Amino acid sequence: MELYLIRHGIAAERGTYADDDQRPLTATGERRSQRVAQRLLALGLHFDLLQSSPLVRARQTAVILQQEGLASQVAIAPELAPEGSLTDWLQRLPSSLPSDQQWAIVGHQPDLGLWAEQLVWGTAQDKLILKKAGLIGLQFASDRPAIGAGSLFWLTPPRLLL
Repeated sequence: MELYLIRHGIAAERGTYADDDQRPLTATGERRSQRVAQRLLALGLHFDLLQSSPLVRARQTAVILQQEGLASQVAIAPELAPEGSLTDWLQRLPSSLPSDQQWAIVGHQPDLGLWAEQLVWGTAQDKLILKKAGLIGLQFASDRPAIGAGSLFWLTPPRLLL
């Protein structure tokens, strides 16, 4: 199984919205996210499951990925909101999944970097930095992600995909 952790695209500046959860992507963020999605599609990726944080900027990024053909639908996962729980997200997964699936989650930094560290090394070290519209690829030998059981195979900023 492969799991892709994707950070949302460039969003409006912090403090420009009374409710930070409502900050949308900028026009540049939309364009870059679309170009990254097109490149991922050209590389042959297709996500069997695409989940997003409930925040506007993450949902918009996930919809762009879907519209470009990387997934058939987007599911909202509350655990992907800032400071969400990896353990809670893992517990909500089905007990058995097809091992050949590719999943993607769209969320926020530092959470995605911390989740990747926990999934690979079993502990968060706050060392992996995920740029906006960048992605981390993890591979699991079993049919579902588990803490400490992943292998990091891809960490790239969006500039390498544009």
